[in-house]
Amino acid sequence: MAAPDDARLLDAYSQTVVQAVERVSPSVVNIETRRAVPKGQPARDPRGFGGSASGFIFTPDGFILTNSHVVHGAESIHVTRTDGQTREARLVGDDPETDLAIVRVGPDSLFAAELGDSGAVRVGQVAIAIGNPYGFQTSVTAGVVSALGRSLRAQSGRLIDNIIQTDAALNPGNSGGPLVNSRGEVIGVNTAVIVPAQGLCFAIGINTAKFVAARLIRDGVVTRSYIGVGGQTVPVARKVSRFHQLSAESGVLVLSTEQGGPAEQAGVQLGDIIVGFNNQPISGIDDLQQQLTEQQVGVPSQITVLRRTEKLNLEARPMASPNSVFAKG
Repeated sequence: MAAPDDARLLDAYSQTVVQAVERVSPSVVNIETRRAVPKGQPARDPRGFGGSASGFIFTPDGFILTNSHVVHGAESIHVTRTDGQTREARLVGDDPETDLAIVRVGPDSLFAAELGDSGAVRVGQVAIAIGNPYGFQTSVTAGVVSALGRSLRAQSGRLIDNIIQTDAALNPGNSGGPLVNSRGEVIGVNTAVIVPAQGLCFAIGINTAKFVAARLIRDGVVTRSYIGVGGQTVPVARKVSRFHQLSAESGVLVLSTEQGGPAEQAGVQLGDIIVGFNNQPISGIDDLQQQLTEQQVGVPSQITVLRRTEKLNLEARPMASPNSVFAKG
């Protein structure tokens, strides 16, 4: 059998990237912010400190996803679309714990990006980042998904779990822009790079962003309880899953526990795999975060864990997260 023609393969790859970019780029925006000058600090610009980053429209009526660190504390926010139109935007809600925020322009009928499923992402698949690094609008970089299940610490101090690692190059100004797959579906929100390393770039999974966005649009804030664990989504051995009749074949591997926190007090140990919370199956980080709502604060809750091959039910009282911030505009 003849080997594939390299030129044709490269051309097919190029066409895939081009089509994905053409599909999503009309939704990508440049975000300019202004912040007040701190008291006692000289200002070169009397208007205050400025910043520039990225975001993307995800509803036709003008809701835009970006990073919390892009807009947090901003006195003014302006959004420039790919057609050159600049509009003042309103901060809808801000969640420093996941480094996500929603701003809104509108109510024009706008081009919205299609959101994908970060749970279906696989290591090695094509990843395309679009944003405005250093103010160069709608710049495109392409690479692959390097790893899944990473953790990053947000500016609030909380670990953001289930992060997508990619080698699609990001630079200052890419923050808040979309990471898309070969079909042009958004699979992540670009958030961070490690300086001076090369090829270590990170995005918040779009499944996490969907949940956070819905709460921010509804309430302007995501109020959470927490149990004080850090972890990542891992598969559960099939024979263990079948033996304990689990409805999911994955769970949350506990990598750390907060000293004196609810999980530690309940007896959760490093290496445990959380597979249930209040009789609801937990297949990953997103499931656990969605269960830890404000209604659980102080309420006795059952955490189901696998400890080696044994299944244990532990009782914890989730606490109110100290980092829930109300920032509705």
